Amino acid sequence: MFGRTKRKIVFTVVFSLLALMSVTLVTIYLSNRFALRRENEEVLRMYAERYSLTGQPSAPSDGERPGDIPENMTEGQPDDAPGDAQDVAPGDPAGEIPGERPGPKNGGHFGGEPRFNLSTFYSVAYGPDGEVLAVNNGNNGLHSEEELLSISSSIISGGRKSGKKGNLTYRVDERQSYTLVSMIDGTIDERNQLTLIRQMLAIGGAAMLVLAVVSFFIARRIVRPLEENDRKQKRFVSDAGHELKTPIAVISANSELLRRESGGSEWLDNIDYENAKMSELVKQLLTLSKAGNGDLPKEAVDLSRLADGEILAFESLAFEKGVRLDSDVEPGITVEGNRSQLCQLVSILLDNALSHGTGGTIGVSLKKEKHSAVLTVSNDADPISPEQLEHLFDRFYRTDESRGGDGAHYGLGLSIALAVAETHGGNIRAAYRNGRAVFTVAIPVKK
Repeated sequence: MFGRTKRKIVFTVVFSLLALMSVTLVTIYLSNRFALRRENEEVLRMYAERYSLTGQPSAPSDGERPGDIPENMTEGQPDDAPGDAQDVAPGDPAGEIPGERPGPKNGGHFGGEPRFNLSTFYSVAYGPDGEVLAVNNGNNGLHSEEELLSISSSIISGGRKSGKKGNLTYRVDERQSYTLVSMIDGTIDERNQLTLIRQMLAIGGAAMLVLAVVSFFIARRIVRPLEENDRKQKRFVSDAGHELKTPIAVISANSELLRRESGGSEWLDNIDYENAKMSELVKQLLTLSKAGNGDLPKEAVDLSRLADGEILAFESLAFEKGVRLDSDVEPGITVEGNRSQLCQLVSILLDNALSHGTGGTIGVSLKKEKHSAVLTVSNDADPISPEQLEHLFDRFYRTDESRGGDGAHYGLGLSIALAVAETHGGNIRAAYRNGRAVFTVAIPVKK
């Protein structure tokens, strides 16, 4: 039981760190990505504002492909022919090399920004009829002119004025005599982000490993007083139970002698009745103390045969109460455990269904599900609230409906069943569905 508590503490600590690291990583990644995109958009806007296209190229001649620069014109450079019109953004210095990244030699108020100077830009200019006027592949950057033409064409057909396509951030500007598709390469930014994520994952993984080891030792220190308290409690119950057995036996013997000498009386009957109740209570307390002892000898137990035997023993009792007992036990299910405790577990659940049910039918099934043997006992019952379900396995807990019984139940049966299930590495749970109380026990099968 306490081993499971330690694992829960370690799991809670590690899961909390994992959740915190995940939120931090996602937050950093998204904020960094958003900041880079905003920066790329701003730098791209600067580039688009400084871009100029001089003259109108003639239609491609035979042997020329779209995007080739005519002989009388250099891409992005002003034509020296007088009278040619220029499209220059206001405030741009005259005579700059259009379509290239401006540097200090070009002048201008963006020439001194490292981010601008270190970026790789691409651009494609289209005429009014969709013809290609100029292509700038960023001084033989990562994309060829054919790739840029394909990318810019898909951008134009998409109809968006700005956005992201692969590692390229783009914008579309409608000029007086042409349409400019400008792009900035974000390959380095993407790689930097991936490097950042890998480093954070590596550091976070190492931190989780260290914290898992630390939390294990912390969990041991936290649980140690609880283990000691539980050990002392079990020793007290065991010692008290053994000490009470002697006076109970003396009272029983003296009552029998008085009955022989003076005959029976209602006082002696009351003494015998209460003495029997006390004897049963002590017996259950000792059983509960032993049920939580994981040092009991264990062996391979055929749980299917064991369950069939207990069901057979309860059939006559069910018949006397007018209750039908339906069983569906899958044969050949074997578990590693203590035979006596497992018999007690099945007996407790059957007795609970028979004693606290409202008649009708008691259903018992034993199935193998994945790596566990699943025992289910259900019976017709009065409504059980969620609050009552939470306390059904508490010691000495009895629902109001069960308090008017014959006094033979003390609210320890289900506590013993829980202790037996946990001692065998399993679990037990209770539910109320469709007017029936359902108890389910899962115990690992023998491998």
